[in-house]
Amino acid sequence: MPAVGNALVVGGGTAGSALAILLARAGVTVDIAEIQPGTTSLGSGITLQGNALRVLRDLGVWDRVAAAGFAFDSVGLRAPDGTLLAEVPDARTGGPGLPATVGMNRPELAAILADAVREAGARTRFGVTAEALTDAGDQVEVRLSDGTTGTYDLVVGADGIRSAVRPLIGIEVAPRPTGMGIWRVHTRRPAGVERTDLVYGGPCFIAGYCPTGPDSMYAYLVEKARPRETVGDKVAHMRELAEGYGGAWTEIREDITDPDRINYTWFESLLVDRPWNRGRVVLVGDAAHACPPTLAQGAAQCLEDAAVLAELLLAADELGQPVFEAFMNRRHDRVKAVVEASLQLADWQLNPVPDADLPGLMARMSALMTERP
Repeated sequence: MPAVGNALVVGGGTAGSALAILLARAGVTVDIAEIQPGTTSLGSGITLQGNALRVLRDLGVWDRVAAAGFAFDSVGLRAPDGTLLAEVPDARTGGPGLPATVGMNRPELAAILADAVREAGARTRFGVTAEALTDAGDQVEVRLSDGTTGTYDLVVGADGIRSAVRPLIGIEVAPRPTGMGIWRVHTRRPAGVERTDLVYGGPCFIAGYCPTGPDSMYAYLVEKARPRETVGDKVAHMRELAEGYGGAWTEIREDITDPDRINYTWFESLLVDRPWNRGRVVLVGDAAHACPPTLAQGAAQCLEDAAVLAELLLAADELGQPVFEAFMNRRHDRVKAVVEASLQLADWQLNPVPDADLPGLMARMSALMTERP
């Protein structure tokens, strides 16, 4: 019998949904408290590498993800004028049965996971989050933001980089900006765009794009972070930055017309020291760790958290600190390596180093991500 009979997952994003699916399928009663009013996802697109796809396959949603997204097995490096400099085979970190990468629209991934949550029998309450948590030793007493209360064997804070759960359990760690900002636009996929292509140089640190479906893609431009209040005319600014790039960017730039399809955010990072729990309340996903998307490992690490925690919870006869220590032993150092490598890549852009070993870093991370956590 699992050590957990019922659980509250605060946050219905990637980590929270994955954990809810795995626990509910095993017979655990799972409630999700999601602050948003409905199933939604900010941003335009997402890049899912093989180790993320491996977990999605274990969740039973791989076929739906494959049908909704766009798979590819290489990365292109281009000059600012669009000239192809190199085509690099990408590591299949999920194993030989999965592609190296799938690009897809974030709302479609959110919808697939939400359907799987319902199919597993977990219940989602929208428009609420945790407001107070009291660990009573063998259970956690919860008050939600709508005034309702409940008692659970386990509470999981999967509520993102600005987690409400984190300060409730006395973990005062705040995200830190890296000094870079990213413009993303969801747009039409030009003919010939069959994978992610990256440009290092030109008016931005990075100019890239990722196909997300038969006729869609998201494109992004990374520059020095600007105060959010000075963003102003998003269309004009993104088009101006895109003027410095040729090739597919010529078509992409012409499609940058709708401010509602443009998203601007800062790169931020966060890493909670071990342990990520206080009693029977534990953090996962971006609530515990977050990094700039320079390695495209954010969603993958969230999914891995959910898979490992579910495995340990379902195998344990009782829920005690040894379960959470085992979780830390399998997750903390791996996540720390991802955060540090992502920050190193960002720093090499902000502060160029002539002998920066970019290929070596990428090879080490690919090898690490190929290993199961």
